[in-house]
Amino acid sequence: MKKVLRFLSLFLVIGVLFSVFSVCASAVTFDNTVTVYSDSIFMVNLDTGMPVYERDPDAKRYPASLTKVMTYIVACEYFDDIENTRIEIKQSIIDQVLDMGMVTSGLEWHTGESLTVLDILYNLMIPVGHDSAMVLADYIGSGSVDAFVGMMNEKALALGCTGTHFTNPTGIHDDNHYTTARDMYLMTKYALGLPMFSKICATSTYYIEDDDYPIITTNYMIDPGRGGDYFYTYATGIKNGTTNEAGRCLVATAVYEGYAYLCVSLHAPYNENKDDLEQYCMLEAADLFRWAFLNLTFVTATTRTTPVCEQKVDHAWDTDSILLVPESDLNVVLPNDYAEGDIKIVPDNTESVSAPITAGDIITTATVYYKGQEFDKINLVAQDSVNVSPILYFTDAVRSVLTSVWFLLAVAVIVVLFIVYITVSASYSRRKKARERNERRRSERRNTR
Repeated sequence: MKKVLRFLSLFLVIGVLFSVFSVCASAVTFDNTVTVYSDSIFMVNLDTGMPVYERDPDAKRYPASLTKVMTYIVACEYFDDIENTRIEIKQSIIDQVLDMGMVTSGLEWHTGESLTVLDILYNLMIPVGHDSAMVLADYIGSGSVDAFVGMMNEKALALGCTGTHFTNPTGIHDDNHYTTARDMYLMTKYALGLPMFSKICATSTYYIEDDDYPIITTNYMIDPGRGGDYFYTYATGIKNGTTNEAGRCLVATAVYEGYAYLCVSLHAPYNENKDDLEQYCMLEAADLFRWAFLNLTFVTATTRTTPVCEQKVDHAWDTDSILLVPESDLNVVLPNDYAEGDIKIVPDNTESVSAPITAGDIITTATVYYKGQEFDKINLVAQDSVNVSPILYFTDAVRSVLTSVWFLLAVAVIVVLFIVYITVSASYSRRKKARERNERRRSERRNTR
């Protein structure tokens, strides 16, 4: 019995935590006229965490060099001091990169030397960076790149990336090396909170220690000198990649007048055997950013002091209902021409709750809709405290007991047993009287003889 109670308690705790911390995976795709090329796109407002545009975001895609976002995460969290820790650049690792048909990005000029982890991370994220990825994987994996890849997959799962699997730290093609646009967003969002990531990914030119020639970004969106038509003034990073199988891929961020967006584009057209070198994902990212900055705006859909609904309360001293309000202000991004009626907040549970209740207690969750599309979940809390009425509580408890199935079954069993007892007793009494009559008759016959 104790084990059952422990299990039920654990189940309830997990349920409460899930209701508090779960977030809605749905997204609202607002209407726009942007021409898109990538087969998978996932664009999120970073200030609210709200998706604003998606196109097949959960399909399995090959990430190419976007893989290095996770390579950065594992490496950055491994080292305590990326600015002063130094790693030897082994000739064997450079040879391995070349033998696998990958290009190097400048570390070949430093074989036999030791570079800071920070320099290697710059070289990982600014140019192609295959050599840096392999150097980091070899060092952190203690000579085993596979061990490092295992760390990458463990971190991906920890971040909730259920559609991702890595087989290498570089992004070189492998049929079993894949991710999704939504997962790539989760990884990048996490990386943005790590030391130096944003700064490195926003850098277009960087000099490794003692070098006379810089490493140069492959992300034309942030390079005013070499970006040409792909340069976008408000872009702030992050990484692009290309293979025949992955097509053009991009993770991009942009900031304008206090608004920040992140856009993941996977599998835009590319074929190295054809004379089509257009960076389609960069074109669509810039256009999506322009659309968002010009047509979407911050809106406080509801405040934490605005009642959403009224909930029935049982066992209360002086009331039979309570007002529920959002746990916090609900800030969202909506089209500039939105109408107040476009937003609907619908409680997920309307069943009555039992007093006592303290102001601020989470009573239920609510689903937020925009024009019928689900796009968020919020917690609803009690606006005021409600005291319990002992009399009502006791009366309701007695009524609950008296009308419960188990009580009625118990009464039925008692009635049945009573009937059985009466029946058995009556039968026993009749048999006893019959025996007594028979005994008297036998006694009378003996006396007459």
